Amino acid sequence: MRDPRVTELARLLVRYSMEVTSGDKVMIDLFGERDELVRALIDEIGQAGGQPVVQVNNDALLRRQLLVATEEHMDFLARHDLDRMKEMDCYVAIRGQENINELADVPADKMKLYTERYSRVVHNERVNNTRWVVLRYPNPSMAQLAGTSTEAFEDFFYQVCTVDYQRMDRALDPLVKRMEEAEEVRITGPGTDLTFSIKGMPAIKCAGKANIPDGEVFTAPVRQSVNGVITYNTASVYQGTTFEKIRFEFEDGKIVKATANETEKLNQILDTDEGARYIGEFSLGINPDIHHPMLDTLFDEKINGSFHFTPGRAYAECDNGNQSAIHWDIVNIQRPDYGGGEIYFDGERIRKDGRFTVSDLEPLNPENLRA
Repeated sequence: MRDPRVTELARLLVRYSMEVTSGDKVMIDLFGERDELVRALIDEIGQAGGQPVVQVNNDALLRRQLLVATEEHMDFLARHDLDRMKEMDCYVAIRGQENINELADVPADKMKLYTERYSRVVHNERVNNTRWVVLRYPNPSMAQLAGTSTEAFEDFFYQVCTVDYQRMDRALDPLVKRMEEAEEVRITGPGTDLTFSIKGMPAIKCAGKANIPDGEVFTAPVRQSVNGVITYNTASVYQGTTFEKIRFEFEDGKIVKATANETEKLNQILDTDEGARYIGEFSLGINPDIHHPMLDTLFDEKINGSFHFTPGRAYAECDNGNQSAIHWDIVNIQRPDYGGGEIYFDGERIRKDGRFTVSDLEPLNPENLRA
């Protein structure tokens, strides 16, 4: 018998996140081996009159392909998968890999081929021309990263993934307004003193339409306005490597110095192309039930009291002109248990130690979003 929580999640993805209607072609992109949600999605898409298209991925086999990859090979794969993606109206990715470090030993030049000549091409079509949503799926590996039992992680997963996103959507409106009216942002905290402009940039609220779990508002800094230093206090997995103690120094928008536990590999990523050393996204996380990092961006970037500051490509909805094959969401948590910190819009403090301190934004503090 199917877990009713799986059915509830599938219904949310099909009816709310993607809004599948009759005749829609919906790609279900599975990463990992657990297919319970895929089966539930096929049923829900069929009931909505859509046409499910299932694709199954294996990172171990992808690694083998990348080790022998050539430009011609990546261009062929990109053309093939791009043509298929162009046929899709909706897209849902279910990511439940058993080993998040499967690509860690792929040489940097091969990863660059993959990100520039394949991922960037197919990703742009998917993001810009489908109604898409991306989520993880619980497995023992994810539970281990979260430091919990598998059963406890599954309970946590369904709790944070099926919150009242319509309520959250309404509560985010005042933050959108403030971000779109602000000109200068300043962020301070341990090892961090950063200033940048968001003048004229749109702010996009995220409440279950594109990511599950969700809960953020993002914008982008004016490309050459970022100055100062940021020290991230959460680890981040990117291209199969776990990075810790990441620190960036900025001059006129560009990362001019970058260090971490893996400084050489960090700088190889930032040297992928010119845009990788500029910032494409600034976002505030507000999910009331996600408190601690677990080396999974889709969860970590929604942590209440956090923000992320993203080297690489800007999203089309909030385009500051920065183009890159890289888009790397790295998270900083500003609650007192992570060292605290403050965020200012045009000199007014709007958040201190992870809590919103102005009356119109107080409904976004965790106890109010849960009410």
